[in-house]
Amino acid sequence: MRHWFRELRFARLPQLVMMAMVALALSACQTAELSPSGLGLTALPSDSTAEIRGHSMLVMDYQSGRILDAENPDALRYPASLTKMMTLYLLFSAVEAGKLSPDSELTVSATAAAEPPSKLGFTPGETISVRDAAQAVATKSANDVAVVIAENLGGTEENFAAIMTATARKLGMTRTRFVNATGLPDPRQISTARDLATLARALMLRFPRNMPIFQVQQFAFKGKIFHATNKLLGKVPGVDGLKTGYIRDSGFHLVATAMRGGRRIIVVVMGGRTGAERNAEVTALIDKYL
Repeated sequence: MRHWFRELRFARLPQLVMMAMVALALSACQTAELSPSGLGLTALPSDSTAEIRGHSMLVMDYQSGRILDAENPDALRYPASLTKMMTLYLLFSAVEAGKLSPDSELTVSATAAAEPPSKLGFTPGETISVRDAAQAVATKSANDVAVVIAENLGGTEENFAAIMTATARKLGMTRTRFVNATGLPDPRQISTARDLATLARALMLRFPRNMPIFQVQQFAFKGKIFHATNKLLGKVPGVDGLKTGYIRDSGFHLVATAMRGGRRIIVVVMGGRTGAERNAEVTALIDKYL
């Protein structure tokens, strides 16, 4: 399987210079200051909170962006690990800009190493390549690796989260606020089914060569095998990505994309009571609209 990790090659930069250039490049593409008012957060009240395990559903035609079906598409939800779609969007942007290569090594801090599971497990000071980091986030939803990406690109996870929110605004995600790169519990981290479908479509449109990483059902790292959290891969015809999510307050989420007969859709289900219930709902929607 050929994709961006094998095709792109850029010269490595010294670590400190690389981090500075990446942060500058990411922030330069935004027109707003990285502050609450500059990010447009005034559109979201400071006490905005999502409904605990609230259910939302949305089906989008990938080519046109037209909404085919929806239930509570704009209700605030805790995005959980669906957050990591934006973490990867910014990582892919850095590679596209030539500030990183797939072989660039990202350094693991003590903070990143201490993140709770799901994780790969590191000792502070270890490194992971951009190639492996992207695969770990896409397949295993590794929280420690998401923080590694955030700190290496933004300096701190807080700074990176501000860039995430600014990018969300640029993509038209008007009801989303990010405060971390993982989706781990924080009542300030909110999004909607519509916004997350918008993000999934933007990710696929801008980085089509990267999408095969979301199809991988297992990968090996340091002698261990890690299995995909998306259990529809290889089981539901046409499904070839994207991302799962779960925290206690969010319930079980899945953004899935599927193609049959030359037509592609994006399905978002949020707030499933169990993973099996969520998977069944996504499967039924794929069968209905494809």
